[in-house]
Amino acid sequence: MATPVIHELRSRFPKARLEALVLWPGAKEVLEGNPHLDAVHQHQFLLASKWASLRFVWGLRRPRADLSLNVHPQGRREYRAIARLIGARRRLSHAYENQNWMDPWLVTDTVPQDYSVHCVQNNLNLLRRVGIEPTRTHHAYELYLSAAEKERAEGLLWQLGLAGKRWLGLHVGSGGTKNLALRRWPVSRYVELIRRAALELPGVPIVLFGGPGEREAHSEIRAAAGDAVLEPKTGSLRAAAAVLSHAWAFLSVDTVFMHLATAVRVPKQLVIETPTLNPPVQPFRTDWILIPNPAVGGRPLDFYRYDGRCIAGTDAAIQRIMESVSVDSVMEACRKAMTSS
Repeated sequence: MATPVIHELRSRFPKARLEALVLWPGAKEVLEGNPHLDAVHQHQFLLASKWASLRFVWGLRRPRADLSLNVHPQGRREYRAIARLIGARRRLSHAYENQNWMDPWLVTDTVPQDYSVHCVQNNLNLLRRVGIEPTRTHHAYELYLSAAEKERAEGLLWQLGLAGKRWLGLHVGSGGTKNLALRRWPVSRYVELIRRAALELPGVPIVLFGGPGEREAHSEIRAAAGDAVLEPKTGSLRAAAAVLSHAWAFLSVDTVFMHLATAVRVPKQLVIETPTLNPPVQPFRTDWILIPNPAVGGRPLDFYRYDGRCIAGTDAAIQRIMESVSVDSVMEACRKAMTSS
């Protein structure tokens, strides 16, 4: 979601040194090979000791940066504290609901976040705050896969018997921080969906995507569905994205794989509505397909905001919200996607 503003900065300042700092190894993977960045730094702040994190951040202070951007939706104050420790002369962030007296000391400039527009637009608004008017006429997610990565993906497709076929990709996960895992559509529903798809969409392969966080769910699905599903052994987000780029349709909730599907331009993108699917984090495209959640009712802000807090509600209540999405509604969306041109 930050790649459009990175490209915009490179277009405006072709000789500047641009570096990115990310929390997750997967985020570093996504930015690898990006021609608009000079370096990508990654540190597991949530797992490392405070001393190790302080030493890491201190190493980014020299030479002193002219400008830093905390891209949307980094609402936790810890992100703004890291920006202060790195010490750029101007430090930009959005104004979140959890701001207090400390924030004017942590960052130098803020703009209001806008829940009605995408993160991409929110990030471009940061540039405008310091007089940098975006000049590019088109913005899109950018993922730069190498020729070797694309070739390996094509070989894997041949091994799985997917080459030249229309197939449906699934990601059954939903992230693991805070209580975000509760927004998963139940595994039992995915099993029922796969069984029905085998009958109603004969000859359409179903392919599972995910990482260690989905291992248990995948085992349960494969035990119940058997040969009705395929699971490519990709080993990394980049390898998975290279395979995903060949899917005809992709189904998920709002996760990193949803954004990867947008980045590699899967023709038909289906998203089950969750309590966290606010406009800023929807797929950055106009032709994606929403599978409505009657319990959310288009009111995700009633459940989740970018203030560092969890999804509002008890665990049981959030699970009931996701259970309210019927297999019928998801099956109908998949049928239309797989049979349309």
